[in-house]
Amino acid sequence: MSTDSFGQYICNTDDTIELMYQGIELDSINIEKEIVQKYNQTLDELKVSDKLSFVKDYSSINEFDQSNQQNWYIPDQYKNIDIDQHINSLVVDDKEKDRVKFELELYKKFNLYPVLRYLIYLVNLMRENNIVWGVGRGSSVSSYVLFLIGVHKVNSIEFDLDINEFLR
Repeated sequence: MSTDSFGQYICNTDDTIELMYQGIELDSINIEKEIVQKYNQTLDELKVSDKLSFVKDYSSINEFDQSNQQNWYIPDQYKNIDIDQHINSLVVDDKEKDRVKFELELYKKFNLYPVLRYLIYLVNLMRENNIVWGVGRGSSVSSYVLFLIGVHKVNSIEFDLDINEFLR
């Protein structure tokens, strides 16, 4: 397997065949252009319309980042999770409710709900697989929402940490 200039893995023929044998959907996998072209040519000959697309050539790091920010590879149940409902279901008292309301407004303002959805998925995945992660570090511990999700173990309300430290 090789990587492109942005560090993304690109599957060669052997990698692609192995993924196919494993029954893994190839739609979200980066595959060498020549392999995709041959695969699609064969599908044309068989009159099958389920073609693959090949690795996108990005002209800049900004284009690469923009593309990846729009494609979160998580299960559908997490893609459609209602963040407001999920987070508010974890709140116990009025002080927490006020803090969560304020933070969620900031997360909305900065269009960070996709990040929250991914973090909920990631924390659940780590819990299901008994993966240990740190108690928290840096400015992320100032977010009470991240504390509720389980990203870190520092209660920012208890320690009177300002959310603005995180969202600078």
